Amino acid sequence: MKRVYSFILLSLFLVSCNSEPSLQKYFVEHLEDKNFIAMDVSSSILNIDASKLTAEQSEAMQSFDKMNILAFKLNDKNKAQFETERAKVSAILKDEKYQQLMKFGSGKEGASVSFVGSDEHIDEFVFFANRNENGFAVVRVLGKDMNPTHIMNMMSVLQQSNIDLEQLKPLQEMIKK
Repeated sequence: MKRVYSFILLSLFLVSCNSEPSLQKYFVEHLEDKNFIAMDVSSSILNIDASKLTAEQSEAMQSFDKMNILAFKLNDKNKAQFETERAKVSAILKDEKYQQLMKFGSGKEGASVSFVGSDEHIDEFVFFANRNENGFAVVRVLGKDMNPTHIMNMMSVLQQSNIDLEQLKPLQEMIKK
């Protein structure tokens, strides 16, 4: 009987271990890679006076949790890795759980916006941009029950914000190099 329980527990463990690629796994796997810069940015970066927000803007801000940013800085020594990593991200975003909202650009350069969830209950927006001269960046906007209207309201909040650039210093320094 003990073997049966052990077998059931082992089976459950193996079934729960999802080997499918995901952006979250991709981010974790590349945290220590010297060609990448990874950042978590909280909503506090916006330095917003909540009393000046409309009800819609407040609701949008409450649905927003944080952003994860992962950027690959291209140089003469890592062109092959750039192509490989860009292909990996593109393959992950082709998974059916990432629903593409829009794509612009041509060939291997450009950007796309995708989301995870349903139209009215979005858990994650993903912005993926890449250029052959600079590298690429993946931005995951994480939240709870976001929707396209919230994103539009957040854009209006961004225009009013006093962004705390100190949180973005590592990204700014990478761009300068």
